[in-house]
Amino acid sequence: MKIPHTLVLLFGMIVFAYALTWVVPAGSFDTVTNDHNREVVVPGTFAELDDVEKLPVWSVFTVIPRGLEAAQGIIFFIFLIGGALAVVRSTGVIDAILSRMLKQFGKQPAVLIFISMLAVAVGASTIGMSEEFIPFTPVLILLCVGMGMDAIVAASILIVGSGIGYGAAAINPFTVLVAQDLAGVPLISGLNYRLILFVPFFLIGFWHIWRYASKIRKDPSASLMQSVDVDFEEPPEMATALTSRHTIILTLIVATLGVLVWGITQKGWYFIELGAVFTALAIVCGLIAGTSLDSVAKTFTAGAAELTGTALLIGFARSIEMILSDAQVLHTIVNALAEPLSAVGGGLAAAGMFVIQSVFNFFIPSGSGQAYVTIPIMAPISDLVGLSRQVAVLAYQMGDGFMNMIIPTGYVLMGILGMARIPYDRWFRFAWPLMLQLILAGCVALVIAVAIGY
Repeated sequence: MKIPHTLVLLFGMIVFAYALTWVVPAGSFDTVTNDHNREVVVPGTFAELDDVEKLPVWSVFTVIPRGLEAAQGIIFFIFLIGGALAVVRSTGVIDAILSRMLKQFGKQPAVLIFISMLAVAVGASTIGMSEEFIPFTPVLILLCVGMGMDAIVAASILIVGSGIGYGAAAINPFTVLVAQDLAGVPLISGLNYRLILFVPFFLIGFWHIWRYASKIRKDPSASLMQSVDVDFEEPPEMATALTSRHTIILTLIVATLGVLVWGITQKGWYFIELGAVFTALAIVCGLIAGTSLDSVAKTFTAGAAELTGTALLIGFARSIEMILSDAQVLHTIVNALAEPLSAVGGGLAAAGMFVIQSVFNFFIPSGSGQAYVTIPIMAPISDLVGLSRQVAVLAYQMGDGFMNMIIPTGYVLMGILGMARIPYDRWFRFAWPLMLQLILAGCVALVIAVAIGY
């Protein structure tokens, strides 16, 4: 079965949302302004509305440019960070660091898996890296196969590392910051708990990979790649020299992350300031690498262009919420979802939100796009069931990040599997036990979050 493009799925959801406005009665909660100057719903005040005018059919199309306009802040921020990351990649610092790690630990399989996976997870957790790791697939495959493992081990280092980095992200600008902004909670708030969660989730992922790797090293016939005809070519030589310029650039990147945390928490920085910092980072990194400003500009433009699809997904996703709000049926949907969640108590309600987010991720694999569709629904639900909006954000990011490891609509997953020549059914057989462990651990983490007043 061919899965439609995500943009097609989102447009279908816009059409479906419009159809709902004709069958779902309009309704509204009373709202109040909270301490963060955001409107929150008041439990027990829902009432249906009469004589609400139905939206014209052309709203299906006019809402799209309106959605792009409404999401312009995050869209332009994504363009800027996409350009900045492209410039950073072009300096060779990422290739040099990972290549050096692979060379140094290439004969120690457990250390190789642990260190490589940690590097991927930290990159995903902090600056939202994911597709940047795809080119390392063939190098990891040769190393893993040479140590008696298989392509699944190599792919899992990248896929599981990235998925856990996103699921337990600390300050990922594409997911955490966007969702917290939409939920109306302070940016980067709740950081300590997310940092704590990163450790057990990472260890669960590492142990699952290493247990499989150890088994097939002892018994090659246990490999899930048995009977799969693959013949990997030697990949091109990758840079292994970590130069003084690379060291300076790496130090600058780490310092920039520190400045971002300080600016957001102490100075109230927002997407404008964050975009400015990433733009400055791109220019300085390019100059340190000895690149001309013209080359920096071309690389920056190309990097921003790579995220055009993501930007469009965000605008389309924002349109779904807008069309439901315009027809005044969004609160009706929120009320219908909140009632069963309210009946099961705080901890189970949080776990239920996690499950709902996981299902949504199949249709909207874009983290930012999913935030624009689900957070406007989940944030009010958290108000109604007595949970903090911070818990709603945590449920969202875990549902988004962990499910990225198995959903066939995810381009990073399918890109890595394609390069590694791993059939999806073989990957699913490897990944589903890990997913069960992560879902269970995620539910426990949410119950604890509710218990400690996160």
